[in-house]
Amino acid sequence: MPSLTPRSDLESLPKYVPGRTIQGAIKLASNEVPGGPLPSVREAITEALTTVNRYPDNGAQALRERLSQELDVPQEQLAVGCGSVSLCQQLIQAVCGPGDEALFPWRSFEAYPIVAQVAHATSVQVPLTPEHGLDLDAMLAAVTERTKLVFVCNPNNPSGTALHRDEIERFLDAVPPHVLVVLDEAYKEFVTDPEVPDGVEFTRTRDNVAVLRTFSKAYGLAGLRVGYAVAPAAIAQAVQQVYVAFSVNSLAQTAAIASLDAAEELLARCRDIVAERERVRNALLDMGYEIPPTQANFVWFPLGERTVAFAEHMLDRKLVVRPFAGEGARVTIGTAEENDQFLAAAREFAAI
Repeated sequence: MPSLTPRSDLESLPKYVPGRTIQGAIKLASNEVPGGPLPSVREAITEALTTVNRYPDNGAQALRERLSQELDVPQEQLAVGCGSVSLCQQLIQAVCGPGDEALFPWRSFEAYPIVAQVAHATSVQVPLTPEHGLDLDAMLAAVTERTKLVFVCNPNNPSGTALHRDEIERFLDAVPPHVLVVLDEAYKEFVTDPEVPDGVEFTRTRDNVAVLRTFSKAYGLAGLRVGYAVAPAAIAQAVQQVYVAFSVNSLAQTAAIASLDAAEELLARCRDIVAERERVRNALLDMGYEIPPTQANFVWFPLGERTVAFAEHMLDRKLVVRPFAGEGARVTIGTAEENDQFLAAAREFAAI
């Protein structure tokens, strides 16, 4: 009699590799913000601790109401999930059946091929341009009758490059109506280029566009896991149907609302990170590195075969970065002091 075994295809499932945490080292691997939650958010979390004996609101009603006001979109077009990565999987589960295709740029967010396979969709990966940006023409050419969903990461993780409004509009005009285009805007709050659009605007006039946002990055709530999607009402409802019950806990919901209420403090902190981002990139360019323009809170080193050596060099100096062997390394912007230490190590590596 055969023994019980997991799904056979899980052996080929791409592995998500989280940023390493090493005692005493500076962690620049996971795109976290260095400041943690804002003071008013910490207070709200502390107050909410007294209610954790109760189940959270499964529909995140208060958070959806607050997001509806913030974004000026109807509540029925909003879905809340356990971080935007969970919403990625929920979207595929909601629109893709076995054999349907989920298309995305590569390299891009590591979770895309994982969540696609878990949901029994077929991954279609489209290489980036030589300038490390999304190749929308190639992505459009890869769309077939089996394509049900396309991820457009903007700014792209890990390259940091961003698409402009006219590029996205042309792409959306050409995508067939049976394809859901998901604009993944996890780093939206760090964007300073005025030509990079707010994806929510596209959801007002198009019925095949969804937008993902997260509280993990700019809001400093990576450990609480909460994100949201803006989508056509039918898609948002389907996303909630495949939601794991109670997975967005009550502390996360409270912290997200408090973060939205502290927008001025948040934007000031983002401006500080952006200033450091530009300082770091300019210094690296002066050292001779190729660093693509970035609209996120990280920089990308397309080092190819030198990637692992670069990461090991940094680790020897108590700096943890995120290497993608054979391709490049992503380095998160930290505090000014952390960035200075990283730049010193980068200068050493450039001289090798």
